[in-house]
Amino acid sequence: MGFERSRRVFLVGVAALAVVLAAPANAMDPRYTDADGDLTADPPADPKDWLDPDVLIFAYTPVEDPAVYAKVWDGFLKHLEEKTGKRVQFFPVQSNAAQIEAMRAGRLHVAGFNTGSNPLAVNCAGFVPFAMMASADGSYGYEMEIITYPGSGIETVEDIKGKKACLHRTDLQFGLQGTLCNAQG
Repeated sequence: MGFERSRRVFLVGVAALAVVLAAPANAMDPRYTDADGDLTADPPADPKDWLDPDVLIFAYTPVEDPAVYAKVWDGFLKHLEEKTGKRVQFFPVQSNAAQIEAMRAGRLHVAGFNTGSNPLAVNCAGFVPFAMMASADGSYGYEMEIITYPGSGIETVEDIKGKKACLHRTDLQFGLQGTLCNAQG
């Protein structure tokens, strides 16, 4: 088996493994219920089971230097304090897994999860999305970069038709950032 064929088999195997490993994220953790069918966790039926922390902890999705974002979010944190009457503290997280686990454990109360982490946060930590970032004019969205190797024959978006794509990572800031690979035999 040549190097190129081995590489293709390896890439297809990695993509299949990623799908298998992500499968449990498609089901809500048994500690939560979704009686109303809106695909998010319902609040506990008994109000005495609701959290009421003295200090609300907020975290934004992990970035290269999380401490920088403490100042960026300062206005939002002050607004949240005014609206809730509670002190709000910024918590810089180092990874998506740490952010989700902190919420699951009840140590994180309000969060800005990245696009790719939303399904995991909903299903594993009971996260309920309620807003998204937008520009002052109301526009929103992300863009995907499609990167191919030189000589791949892919120069335009139309050139992708009929090709197979391998997902590079599904938990990146911009959701499903992909790397095209030639997975054809």
